[in-house]
Amino acid sequence: MTAFVSALDLFSIGIGPSSSHTVGPMRAARAFAERLADDGILSRVTRITCSLYGSLGATGLGHGTPDAVVAGLAGLKPDDCDPDDVRGAWARLGDEGAEVRVAGRHPITMTRNDLSLEPRTRLPGHPNAMTLQAWGEDDALPLAEETYYSVGGGFIRREGDAPEQSEALRHPLPYSNAAELLDLCDEHGVSFCDVARYNEVAVHGEEGIDAGLDAIWAAMAECVDHGLSTEGTLPGGLGVKRRAPEVRRRLEEYDRDTAHTTGLRDTSTEWLHAFALAVNEENASGGRVVTAPTNGAAGIIPAVGHYYLRFVPGADAAGIRRYLLTAAAIASLVKKNASISGAEGGCQAEVGSACAMAAGALCAVLGGTPRQIENAAEIAMEHHLGLTCDPVAGLVQVPCIERNAIASSTAVSAARLALHGDGTHLVSLDTVIETMRQTGLDMMTKYKETSEGGLAVNVIEC
Repeated sequence: MTAFVSALDLFSIGIGPSSSHTVGPMRAARAFAERLADDGILSRVTRITCSLYGSLGATGLGHGTPDAVVAGLAGLKPDDCDPDDVRGAWARLGDEGAEVRVAGRHPITMTRNDLSLEPRTRLPGHPNAMTLQAWGEDDALPLAEETYYSVGGGFIRREGDAPEQSEALRHPLPYSNAAELLDLCDEHGVSFCDVARYNEVAVHGEEGIDAGLDAIWAAMAECVDHGLSTEGTLPGGLGVKRRAPEVRRRLEEYDRDTAHTTGLRDTSTEWLHAFALAVNEENASGGRVVTAPTNGAAGIIPAVGHYYLRFVPGADAAGIRRYLLTAAAIASLVKKNASISGAEGGCQAEVGSACAMAAGALCAVLGGTPRQIENAAEIAMEHHLGLTCDPVAGLVQVPCIERNAIASSTAVSAARLALHGDGTHLVSLDTVIETMRQTGLDMMTKYKETSEGGLAVNVIEC
Protein backbone atom coordinates (compact mmCIF):
# COMPACT_ATOMS: atom_id res chain seq x y z
CA MET A 1 0.00 0.00 0.00
CA THR A 2 1.31 3.44 -0.87
CA ALA A 3 2.70 5.58 1.91
CA PHE A 4 1.43 8.80 0.39
CA VAL A 5 -0.94 10.87 2.51
CA SER A 6 -2.35 14.12 1.17
CA ALA A 7 -0.95 17.35 2.56
CA LEU A 8 -4.55 18.45 3.05
CA ASP A 9 -4.96 15.59 5.55
CA LEU A 10 -1.55 15.77 7.21
CA PHE A 11 -1.79 19.53 7.74
CA SER A 12 -5.23 19.78 9.30
CA ILE A 13 -6.50 23.05 10.73
CA GLY A 14 -7.70 22.44 14.26
CA ILE A 15 -7.29 23.57 17.86
CA GLY A 16 -4.78 23.01 20.63
CA PRO A 17 -3.31 21.69 22.69
CA SER A 18 -2.95 18.21 21.16
CA SER A 19 -3.74 16.53 17.86
CA SER A 20 -3.92 13.08 19.45
CA HIS A 21 -5.53 14.10 22.74
CA THR A 22 -7.79 16.95 21.60
CA VAL A 23 -8.41 16.87 17.84
CA GLY A 24 -8.60 13.07 17.52
CA PRO A 25 -11.00 12.53 20.45
CA MET A 26 -13.22 15.36 19.20
CA ARG A 27 -13.42 13.72 15.79
CA ALA A 28 -14.09 10.32 17.36
CA ALA A 29 -16.90 11.66 19.58
CA ARG A 30 -18.46 13.46 16.62
CA ALA A 31 -18.24 10.30 14.52
CA PHE A 32 -19.98 8.36 17.30
CA ALA A 33 -22.78 10.93 17.49
CA GLU A 34 -23.23 10.84 13.72
CA ARG A 35 -23.31 7.05 13.81
CA LEU A 36 -26.13 7.14 16.35
CA ALA A 37 -28.07 9.39 14.00
CA ASP A 38 -27.30 7.29 10.91
CA ASP A 39 -28.39 4.10 12.70
CA GLY A 40 -31.71 5.70 13.69
CA ILE A 41 -31.24 5.32 17.45
CA LEU A 42 -30.27 8.87 18.41
CA SER A 43 -33.81 9.73 19.56
CA ARG A 44 -33.70 6.84 22.11
CA VAL A 45 -30.44 7.97 23.72
CA THR A 46 -30.73 9.44 27.22
CA ARG A 47 -27.10 9.18 28.35
CA ILE A 48 -23.63 8.83 26.84
CA THR A 49 -20.53 7.68 28.70
CA CYS A 50 -16.89 7.73 27.62
CA SER A 51 -13.87 5.89 29.03
CA LEU A 52 -10.42 7.28 28.21
CA TYR A 53 -7.68 4.65 28.33
CA GLY A 54 -3.89 4.63 28.42
CA SER A 55 -2.26 7.89 27.46
CA LEU A 56 -5.65 9.58 26.96
CA GLY A 57 -6.46 8.73 30.56
CA ALA A 58 -3.02 9.64 31.88
CA THR A 59 -2.68 13.13 30.38
CA GLY A 60 -6.21 13.75 29.16
CA LEU A 61 -7.00 16.44 31.72
CA GLY A 62 -3.92 18.50 30.81
CA HIS A 63 -4.59 18.05 27.11
CA GLY A 64 -8.29 19.01 27.27
CA THR A 65 -9.51 15.57 26.19
CA PRO A 66 -12.76 15.59 28.22
CA ASP A 67 -13.61 19.03 26.77
CA ALA A 68 -12.94 17.72 23.27
CA VAL A 69 -15.19 14.67 23.78
CA VAL A 70 -18.12 16.79 24.97
CA ALA A 71 -17.62 19.26 22.12
CA GLY A 72 -17.42 16.44 19.57
CA LEU A 73 -20.61 14.82 20.85
CA ALA A 74 -22.29 18.20 20.41
CA GLY A 75 -21.30 18.15 16.74
CA LEU A 76 -18.37 20.58 16.80
CA LYS A 77 -15.51 20.07 14.34
CA PRO A 78 -11.92 21.04 15.22
CA ASP A 79 -11.30 22.70 11.87
CA ASP A 80 -14.03 25.33 12.14
CA CYS A 81 -15.22 25.48 15.76
CA ASP A 82 -14.66 28.43 18.06
CA PRO A 83 -11.93 27.32 20.51
CA ASP A 84 -13.81 29.12 23.29
CA ASP A 85 -16.72 26.70 22.78
CA VAL A 86 -14.40 23.79 23.54
CA ARG A 87 -12.48 25.19 26.51
CA GLY A 88 -14.24 24.19 29.71
CA ALA A 89 -16.99 22.19 27.95
CA TRP A 90 -16.53 19.29 30.35
CA ALA A 91 -16.18 21.42 33.49
CA ARG A 92 -19.39 23.26 32.63
CA LEU A 93 -21.30 19.99 32.95
CA GLY A 94 -20.77 20.03 36.70
CA ASP A 95 -21.75 17.25 39.08
CA GLU A 96 -25.47 17.91 38.61
CA GLY A 97 -25.27 17.78 34.83
CA ALA A 98 -26.03 20.06 31.93
CA GLU A 99 -27.65 19.71 28.54
CA VAL A 100 -25.62 18.52 25.58
CA ARG A 101 -27.28 18.47 22.17
CA VAL A 102 -25.85 15.31 20.64
CA ALA A 103 -25.01 15.73 16.96
CA GLY A 104 -26.16 19.32 17.43
CA ARG A 105 -29.81 18.40 17.81
CA HIS A 106 -30.76 15.68 20.33
CA PRO A 107 -30.70 16.91 23.96
CA ILE A 108 -29.42 14.71 26.77
CA THR A 109 -28.08 15.49 30.24
CA MET A 110 -24.40 14.76 30.88
CA THR A 111 -22.36 15.10 34.05
CA ARG A 112 -18.61 15.21 34.47
CA ASN A 113 -18.76 11.68 35.87
CA ASP A 114 -19.96 10.39 32.51
CA LEU A 115 -16.34 10.62 31.40
CA SER A 116 -13.83 8.38 33.19
CA LEU A 117 -10.04 8.41 33.09
CA GLU A 118 -8.47 4.95 33.11
CA PRO A 119 -4.72 5.39 32.55
CA ARG A 120 -3.81 1.91 33.80
CA THR A 121 -5.96 0.20 31.18
CA ARG A 122 -4.26 -0.10 27.81
CA LEU A 123 -6.11 -1.51 24.83
CA PRO A 124 -4.07 -3.48 22.27
CA GLY A 125 -4.95 -1.31 19.27
CA HIS A 126 -3.08 1.83 20.36
CA PRO A 127 -2.08 3.65 23.58
CA ASN A 128 -4.65 6.38 22.79
CA ALA A 129 -7.96 4.54 23.12
CA MET A 130 -11.48 5.60 24.07
CA THR A 131 -14.77 3.74 24.33
CA LEU A 132 -18.10 5.54 23.94
CA GLN A 133 -21.41 4.05 25.03
CA ALA A 134 -24.95 5.31 24.38
CA TRP A 135 -27.68 4.32 26.82
CA GLY A 136 -31.47 4.36 26.66
CA GLU A 137 -33.97 5.09 29.41
CA ASP A 138 -34.40 1.56 30.75
CA ASP A 139 -31.69 -0.38 28.96
CA ALA A 140 -29.44 -2.68 30.98
CA LEU A 141 -27.06 -2.82 28.04
CA PRO A 142 -25.90 0.11 25.90
CA LEU A 143 -27.79 0.90 22.72
CA ALA A 144 -24.45 1.35 20.99
CA GLU A 145 -20.78 1.02 21.85
CA GLU A 146 -17.71 1.94 19.83
CA THR A 147 -13.98 2.03 20.57
CA TYR A 148 -11.81 4.53 18.74
CA TYR A 149 -8.06 4.94 18.57
CA SER A 150 -6.48 8.38 18.19
CA VAL A 151 -3.39 7.33 16.26
CA GLY A 152 -1.56 10.66 16.02
CA GLY A 153 -1.85 13.81 13.99
CA GLY A 154 -5.61 14.00 14.53
CA PHE A 155 -6.17 10.75 12.62
CA ILE A 156 -8.61 8.27 14.18
CA ARG A 157 -9.39 4.60 13.60
CA ARG A 158 -12.54 2.79 14.73
CA GLU A 159 -11.97 -0.66 16.17
CA GLY A 160 -12.98 -3.29 13.66
CA ASP A 161 -12.55 -1.10 10.61
CA ALA A 162 -10.23 -2.20 7.85
CA PRO A 163 -6.97 -0.23 7.47
CA GLU A 164 -7.54 3.15 5.88
CA GLN A 165 -7.04 2.99 2.14
CA SER A 166 -7.38 6.75 1.65
CA GLU A 167 -7.01 7.73 -2.00
CA ALA A 168 -4.27 5.19 -2.64
CA LEU A 169 -5.79 3.74 -5.79
CA ARG A 170 -5.93 7.20 -7.36
CA HIS A 171 -2.27 8.03 -6.76
CA PRO A 172 -0.45 7.67 -10.09
CA LEU A 173 3.01 7.73 -8.43
CA PRO A 174 2.77 5.47 -5.37
CA TYR A 175 5.71 4.78 -3.08
CA SER A 176 6.07 2.96 0.23
CA ASN A 177 9.52 4.09 1.37
CA ALA A 178 12.19 6.69 0.66
CA ALA A 179 14.13 4.41 -1.67
CA GLU A 180 11.07 4.06 -3.91
CA LEU A 181 10.45 7.81 -3.74
CA LEU A 182 14.02 8.48 -4.87
CA ASP A 183 13.60 5.97 -7.71
CA LEU A 184 10.49 7.85 -8.87
CA CYS A 185 12.44 11.10 -8.81
CA ASP A 186 15.21 9.54 -10.89
CA GLU A 187 12.80 7.92 -13.35
CA HIS A 188 10.81 11.09 -14.02
CA GLY A 189 13.53 13.68 -13.47
CA VAL A 190 11.58 15.40 -10.69
CA SER A 191 11.86 16.19 -6.97
CA PHE A 192 9.90 15.11 -3.90
CA CYS A 193 7.41 17.97 -4.22
CA ASP A 194 6.69 17.09 -7.87
CA VAL A 195 5.83 13.48 -6.98
CA ALA A 196 3.59 14.73 -4.19
CA ARG A 197 1.95 17.32 -6.42
CA TYR A 198 1.28 14.79 -9.16
CA ASN A 199 -0.50 12.57 -6.64
CA GLU A 200 -2.39 15.50 -5.12
CA VAL A 201 -3.64 16.80 -8.48
CA ALA A 202 -4.99 13.35 -9.35
CA VAL A 203 -7.26 13.61 -6.31
CA HIS A 204 -7.89 17.33 -5.77
CA GLY A 205 -7.12 18.93 -9.15
CA GLU A 206 -4.69 21.79 -9.79
CA GLU A 207 -6.89 24.51 -8.32
CA GLY A 208 -8.01 22.36 -5.41
CA ILE A 209 -4.54 21.52 -4.17
CA ASP A 210 -3.24 25.08 -4.62
CA ALA A 211 -6.21 26.51 -2.74
CA GLY A 212 -5.78 23.92 -0.02
CA LEU A 213 -2.07 24.58 0.42
CA ASP A 214 -2.64 28.34 0.47
CA ALA A 215 -5.33 27.94 3.14
CA ILE A 216 -3.00 25.81 5.24
CA TRP A 217 -0.20 28.36 5.04
CA ALA A 218 -2.60 31.24 5.75
CA ALA A 219 -3.73 29.45 8.94
CA MET A 220 -0.10 28.81 9.93
CA ALA A 221 0.79 32.46 9.32
CA GLU A 222 -2.21 33.70 11.29
CA CYS A 223 -1.20 31.45 14.18
CA VAL A 224 2.33 32.90 14.15
CA ASP A 225 1.03 36.49 14.02
CA HIS A 226 -1.42 35.90 16.86
CA GLY A 227 1.22 34.20 18.98
CA LEU A 228 3.73 37.00 18.42
CA SER A 229 1.26 39.60 19.65
CA THR A 230 -0.65 37.86 22.47
CA GLU A 231 0.58 38.44 26.02
CA GLY A 232 -0.28 36.56 29.17
CA THR A 233 0.19 33.35 31.10
CA LEU A 234 -0.68 29.95 29.67
CA PRO A 235 -3.53 27.99 31.29
CA GLY A 236 -3.01 24.86 33.34
CA GLY A 237 -1.44 26.01 36.61
CA LEU A 238 2.28 25.95 35.80
CA GLY A 239 2.35 29.73 35.41
CA VAL A 240 4.26 29.57 32.12
CA LYS A 241 4.47 33.06 30.63
CA ARG A 242 4.16 33.64 26.91
CA ARG A 243 7.59 34.73 25.65
CA ALA A 244 7.10 35.19 21.92
CA PRO A 245 5.77 38.81 22.12
CA GLU A 246 8.73 39.99 24.19
CA VAL A 247 11.23 38.23 21.91
CA ARG A 248 9.52 39.87 18.91
CA ARG A 249 9.73 43.34 20.48
CA ARG A 250 13.41 42.98 21.30
CA LEU A 251 14.28 41.70 17.83
CA GLU A 252 12.28 44.45 16.13
CA GLU A 253 14.06 47.09 18.22
CA TYR A 254 17.48 45.59 17.50
CA ASP A 255 16.83 45.23 13.78
CA ARG A 256 15.47 48.77 13.58
CA ASP A 257 18.30 50.35 15.59
CA THR A 258 21.02 48.51 13.65
CA ALA A 259 19.45 48.60 10.19
CA HIS A 260 22.36 50.55 8.70
CA THR A 261 25.14 49.11 10.85
CA THR A 262 27.44 46.41 9.58
CA GLY A 263 29.21 43.67 11.47
CA LEU A 264 26.49 43.03 14.03
CA ARG A 265 24.83 39.77 14.93
CA ASP A 266 22.57 37.85 12.56
CA THR A 267 19.10 37.64 14.15
CA SER A 268 17.65 35.06 11.75
CA THR A 269 17.96 32.19 14.22
CA GLU A 270 16.40 34.27 16.98
CA TRP A 271 13.47 35.12 14.72
CA LEU A 272 13.19 31.42 13.91
CA HIS A 273 12.87 30.70 17.62
CA ALA A 274 10.26 33.43 18.04
CA PHE A 275 8.11 31.99 15.24
CA ALA A 276 8.18 28.54 16.84
CA LEU A 277 7.46 29.86 20.33
CA ALA A 278 4.52 31.84 18.98
CA VAL A 279 2.85 28.78 17.46
CA ASN A 280 3.34 26.48 20.41
CA GLU A 281 2.20 29.08 22.91
CA GLU A 282 -0.96 29.42 20.84
CA ASN A 283 -1.31 25.66 20.86
CA ALA A 284 -0.80 25.44 24.63
CA SER A 285 -3.57 28.00 25.11
CA GLY A 286 -6.01 25.87 23.09
CA GLY A 287 -6.05 28.30 20.17
CA ARG A 288 -6.29 27.73 16.42
CA VAL A 289 -3.32 25.77 15.14
CA VAL A 290 -2.37 23.59 12.17
CA THR A 291 -1.37 20.00 12.92
CA ALA A 292 2.10 19.51 11.41
CA PRO A 293 2.24 16.52 11.73
CA THR A 294 0.98 16.84 15.34
CA ASN A 295 0.02 19.74 17.59
CA GLY A 296 2.86 19.14 20.01
CA ALA A 297 5.28 19.67 17.11
CA ALA A 298 3.16 22.25 15.27
CA GLY A 299 5.64 25.10 15.53
CA ILE A 300 8.48 23.67 13.45
CA ILE A 301 6.99 23.68 9.94
CA PRO A 302 5.58 27.25 10.15
CA ALA A 303 8.72 28.57 11.87
CA VAL A 304 11.08 27.23 9.21
CA GLY A 305 8.62 28.36 6.52
CA HIS A 306 8.69 31.90 7.93
CA TYR A 307 12.50 31.71 8.08
CA TYR A 308 12.50 30.84 4.38
CA LEU A 309 10.20 33.72 3.44
CA ARG A 310 12.02 36.29 5.56
CA PHE A 311 15.65 35.39 5.13
CA VAL A 312 16.04 33.52 1.83
CA PRO A 313 16.34 35.78 -1.25
CA GLY A 314 13.75 35.00 -3.91
CA ALA A 315 11.39 33.18 -1.52
CA ASP A 316 7.76 33.35 -2.61
CA ALA A 317 4.31 31.76 -2.29
CA ALA A 318 5.12 29.15 -4.93
CA GLY A 319 8.10 28.14 -2.82
CA ILE A 320 5.86 27.69 0.20
CA ARG A 321 3.68 25.30 -1.80
CA ARG A 322 6.77 23.28 -2.73
CA TYR A 323 7.87 23.42 0.90
CA LEU A 324 4.57 22.03 2.20
CA LEU A 325 4.36 19.33 -0.46
CA THR A 326 7.90 18.15 0.28
CA ALA A 327 7.19 18.09 4.01
CA ALA A 328 4.03 16.04 3.40
CA ALA A 329 5.92 13.55 1.24
CA ILE A 330 8.41 12.98 4.07
CA ALA A 331 5.71 12.81 6.75
CA SER A 332 3.92 10.13 4.72
CA LEU A 333 7.00 7.91 4.98
CA VAL A 334 7.18 8.30 8.76
CA LYS A 335 3.46 7.76 9.28
CA LYS A 336 3.42 4.54 7.28
CA ASN A 337 6.69 3.01 8.41
CA ALA A 338 6.94 4.21 12.02
CA SER A 339 4.66 6.60 13.92
CA ILE A 340 3.83 10.28 14.42
CA SER A 341 2.22 9.58 17.82
CA GLY A 342 3.99 10.59 21.01
CA ALA A 343 1.99 8.02 22.95
CA GLU A 344 3.30 5.33 20.63
CA GLY A 345 6.85 6.42 19.85
CA GLY A 346 7.77 9.19 22.27
CA CYS A 347 8.60 12.74 21.22
CA GLN A 348 10.99 11.45 18.55
CA ALA A 349 7.82 10.54 16.64
CA GLU A 350 6.45 14.08 16.91
CA VAL A 351 9.25 16.67 17.10
CA GLY A 352 11.69 14.33 15.36
CA SER A 353 9.28 13.78 12.48
CA ALA A 354 8.44 17.49 12.16
CA CYS A 355 12.15 18.37 12.20
CA ALA A 356 12.83 15.87 9.40
CA MET A 357 9.90 17.26 7.39
CA ALA A 358 11.09 20.86 7.77
CA ALA A 359 14.73 20.01 7.05
CA GLY A 360 13.94 18.17 3.83
CA ALA A 361 11.42 20.79 2.77
CA LEU A 362 13.80 23.70 3.38
CA CYS A 363 16.55 21.85 1.52
CA ALA A 364 14.14 21.50 -1.42
CA VAL A 365 13.29 25.20 -1.67
CA LEU A 366 16.97 26.07 -1.30
CA GLY A 367 17.62 24.11 -4.48
CA GLY A 368 18.57 20.72 -3.08
CA THR A 369 18.51 17.58 -5.18
CA PRO A 370 16.26 14.66 -4.19
CA ARG A 371 19.18 12.90 -2.51
CA GLN A 372 20.18 16.04 -0.63
CA ILE A 373 16.56 16.39 0.52
CA GLU A 374 16.53 12.78 1.72
CA ASN A 375 19.86 13.38 3.47
CA ALA A 376 18.56 16.53 5.22
CA ALA A 377 15.52 14.66 6.54
CA GLU A 378 17.70 11.79 7.70
CA ILE A 379 20.13 14.09 9.54
CA ALA A 380 17.28 15.82 11.34
CA MET A 381 15.56 12.63 12.46
CA GLU A 382 18.77 10.84 13.38
CA HIS A 383 19.53 13.46 16.00
CA HIS A 384 16.14 13.11 17.67
CA LEU A 385 16.28 9.33 18.14
CA GLY A 386 15.29 8.35 21.66
CA LEU A 387 13.63 11.67 22.50
CA THR A 388 11.06 11.04 25.23
CA CYS A 389 7.59 12.53 25.65
CA ASP A 390 7.22 13.48 29.32
CA PRO A 391 5.13 16.66 29.51
CA VAL A 392 5.15 18.29 32.94
CA ALA A 393 1.67 18.15 34.51
CA GLY A 394 0.39 16.56 31.30
CA LEU A 395 0.44 19.97 29.59
CA VAL A 396 1.87 20.70 26.14
CA GLN A 397 4.12 23.40 27.60
CA VAL A 398 7.29 22.13 29.29
CA PRO A 399 9.44 21.00 27.53
CA CYS A 400 7.30 21.06 24.39
CA ILE A 401 7.34 24.78 23.54
CA GLU A 402 11.10 25.28 23.74
CA ARG A 403 11.67 21.92 22.08
CA ASN A 404 9.95 23.22 18.93
CA ALA A 405 12.23 26.25 18.85
CA ILE A 406 15.39 24.16 19.18
CA ALA A 407 14.19 21.61 16.62
CA SER A 408 13.51 24.44 14.16
CA SER A 409 17.18 25.40 14.44
CA THR A 410 18.17 21.78 13.93
CA ALA A 411 16.04 21.61 10.79
CA VAL A 412 17.77 24.64 9.27
CA SER A 413 21.19 23.26 10.21
CA ALA A 414 20.37 19.84 8.73
CA ALA A 415 19.18 21.40 5.47
CA ARG A 416 22.27 23.54 5.06
CA LEU A 417 24.60 20.70 6.05
CA ALA A 418 23.01 18.43 3.44
CA LEU A 419 23.46 21.10 0.76
CA HIS A 420 27.23 20.95 1.32
CA GLY A 421 27.22 17.31 0.22
CA ASP A 422 26.11 15.51 -2.91
CA GLY A 423 23.45 13.44 -1.14
CA THR A 424 25.72 10.47 -0.57
CA HIS A 425 25.62 9.32 3.05
CA LEU A 426 25.95 6.18 5.15
CA VAL A 427 22.58 6.07 6.97
CA SER A 428 19.49 6.21 4.76
CA LEU A 429 16.22 7.92 5.70
CA ASP A 430 14.51 4.52 5.57
CA THR A 431 17.04 3.16 8.05
CA VAL A 432 16.60 6.00 10.52
CA ILE A 433 12.78 5.78 10.28
CA GLU A 434 12.95 2.05 11.02
CA THR A 435 15.32 2.77 13.89
CA MET A 436 12.88 5.31 15.27
CA ARG A 437 10.11 2.70 15.09
CA GLN A 438 12.21 0.13 16.95
CA THR A 439 13.31 2.69 19.54
CA GLY A 440 9.68 3.59 20.16
CA LEU A 441 8.81 -0.06 20.75
CA ASP A 442 11.70 -0.41 23.20
CA MET A 443 10.95 2.85 25.05
CA MET A 444 9.30 2.41 28.43
CA THR A 445 5.66 3.46 28.58
CA LYS A 446 6.37 6.08 31.26
CA TYR A 447 8.36 8.06 28.68
CA LYS A 448 5.57 8.04 26.07
CA GLU A 449 3.08 10.81 26.88
CA THR A 450 1.94 9.44 30.22
CA SER A 451 3.67 12.01 32.48
CA GLU A 452 4.90 9.11 34.61
CA GLY A 453 8.63 9.56 34.04
CA GLY A 454 11.42 11.97 33.15
CA LEU A 455 10.80 15.69 33.53
CA ALA A 456 7.18 15.08 34.41
CA VAL A 457 8.12 13.55 37.77
CA ASN A 458 11.35 15.47 38.45
CA VAL A 459 10.07 19.02 37.94
CA ILE A 460 8.35 20.51 40.97
CA GLU A 461 5.04 21.99 39.87
CA CYS A 462 4.66 25.49 41.27
